[in-house]
Amino acid sequence: MRTLEFAVREDYVELCQLLKLTGLASSGGEGQQMVLDDLVRVDGQPEHRKRAKIRAGQVVDCLDTRILVTAPESSPPPR
Repeated sequence: MRTLEFAVREDYVELCQLLKLTGLASSGGEGQQMVLDDLVRVDGQPEHRKRAKIRAGQVVDCLDTRILVTAPESSPPPR
């Protein structure tokens, strides 16, 4: 299983968009279909909500790929 890291820019990213942004789906619609086809697990549990809010700290598994969702790196403090 390959592992990817994805840093969310906001509080969350919708599941179907996450699949698109990581390249597992070619479009948001394909990502939605992957969820409907029961190919996606979030934190080890099957996820059936296409627009589930995925936040930093969660793990998404799909198509033999694990996505570790992280918080965006903080910028260095000003000098």
